[in-house]
Amino acid sequence: MSQAVGCQINQGVMTLSLDRADEKNTLTPETLNGLGDGLKQAAAEDAVRVVVLTHSGNTFCAGNDLRGRGNEEPRYSLVDIFELMQSNPKPIVGLIRGHCMGGGVGLAAACDISLIAESARLGFTEVRIGVAPAMISVVCLPKMRRADAMALFLSGEKIPAQRAVDVGLLNAVHPDADLDGALQALLDKLLRGGPNALAASKSLVYEVPQENTADAFKRTAVLSKQLFESEEAAAGMAAFRERRDAPWVPEA
Repeated sequence: MSQAVGCQINQGVMTLSLDRADEKNTLTPETLNGLGDGLKQAAAEDAVRVVVLTHSGNTFCAGNDLRGRGNEEPRYSLVDIFELMQSNPKPIVGLIRGHCMGGGVGLAAACDISLIAESARLGFTEVRIGVAPAMISVVCLPKMRRADAMALFLSGEKIPAQRAVDVGLLNAVHPDADLDGALQALLDKLLRGGPNALAASKSLVYEVPQENTADAFKRTAVLSKQLFESEEAAAGMAAFRERRDAPWVPEA
């Protein structure tokens, strides 16, 4: 793992932390390499059930590194990171305590579920330095109304956390002091889902809207049959009938 990204695994949760606070956690080659390696590890290890993407310092991510401060050769592009996030079978939760600008907004929006502190601010600030939110538009636009996207892309305005939730970029805003509790409550819910069921549910959200209706019904009918006939489903249904936790639920 790159020193730019911390990685810890505890009780089924991998926490990836952007840890270049002195550089506002910009997307240097070291940061992208650390994220890419961590996401691949999470996908490969059964012990990892959920990924939390967070940060140190008062900035989640200020976007691309404009000062060329990276010292490593990049092994992943930002597009690679977005693809690894969306294709990852594990749910990815963003925990955003600080400001989030440019490419950092795309990173936050690419999480499956994102929680943000009330004090944080976000902005598509690219136009103010003469560029556009090009690559991140692919992960941001599906979540937004066209009117909101147009206003924010063109103005470069920095908006409060609640506005980011209102336009669909993120899921929920919480008072800063309550953010950890909100995260734990969400993790408790996610860890009650079967690993294969979570992976399948995540893939449906990303893939079904891209398919025509007939193909989507055919594919999901096969998927539904496979899931209902799986060992995981048998264990989950038995637990439901017996009014106990399924075997994948962590002990309290």
